[in-house]
Amino acid sequence: MSTASRIALVSARAALDHDDDLAPLQAALRAAGATVEIVCWDDAQVHWARFDVALIRSTWDYTWRLDDYLRWVEHAAARTRLFNPPALLRWNSDKRYLGELALAGIATVPTHFLAPDAAIEPALDAAHAAWPGADLVIKPSVSAGSRDTMRHSPEARTAMRAHLAAVQAQRKHVLIQPYLARVDSTGETALLFFDGVFSHAIRKAPLLVPNAAATRALFAPEHIQPRQPGADELALAQRVLAALPAPFRSTSDAPLYARVDLLRDDTGAPCLIELELVEPSLFLDFAPGAAQRLAAALLARATR
Repeated sequence: MSTASRIALVSARAALDHDDDLAPLQAALRAAGATVEIVCWDDAQVHWARFDVALIRSTWDYTWRLDDYLRWVEHAAARTRLFNPPALLRWNSDKRYLGELALAGIATVPTHFLAPDAAIEPALDAAHAAWPGADLVIKPSVSAGSRDTMRHSPEARTAMRAHLAAVQAQRKHVLIQPYLARVDSTGETALLFFDGVFSHAIRKAPLLVPNAAATRALFAPEHIQPRQPGADELALAQRVLAALPAPFRSTSDAPLYARVDLLRDDTGAPCLIELELVEPSLFLDFAPGAAQRLAAALLARATR
């Protein structure tokens, strides 16, 4: 029997029927000797102290009520071992971390950040000047599953203005990025790491259609395939994890699970579009042994 035998896999009510990682991970943990229960983060009837470990999985509604979620994170972490750790979750819940990683020398998708009270027109002028003729992607700094994310053609300035204003009205920062056209042919590469060790990778097909409405669902449908990452992609993903702020590189606060999402820019070089440390899909069914690797990493970390 594992010494970390009582494990909560933490989801959300709306995600329970959609998280394909839950079943294989539950089976792998049980095979390793653990008792596993799937629970919802906002279920007031859950007593977190009865678990040795709580592993955040598909809390995909957290962006709708971030303050409540972060309060729950602190509440749960005071009663059980929570992965990923609270400080890391707080840092990664806002995509402004991309700016920090860019300053640390990581190749990221070029991004303008717009504060909730900042003027819209100068920001659009700057974006068009920086990336002339490019479609622009606009998204909130706190978002998941492509919700409230849209790709705008250059002439759709009125729609861009309305989109930016709508996000600002939520008191969120906004990201403005050029659409990297190579994604249409190469897709996106997501690399999965468990306790800092590369496990597997997948390819996501292109998702954003020009001037299409943003999804209002829990997440936008994705088309996934296994992928062998390029050597340059793997090297960049490892540099991303090595560039985390110093407190998150320690043994106790480093990510147990990490998904590094990369695109190729116009020169073909990989760059970071997102680092997913809060509640990413891990695509365990797309790589033999992936669920067992995550289970082993969790049990090893929990007993350190």
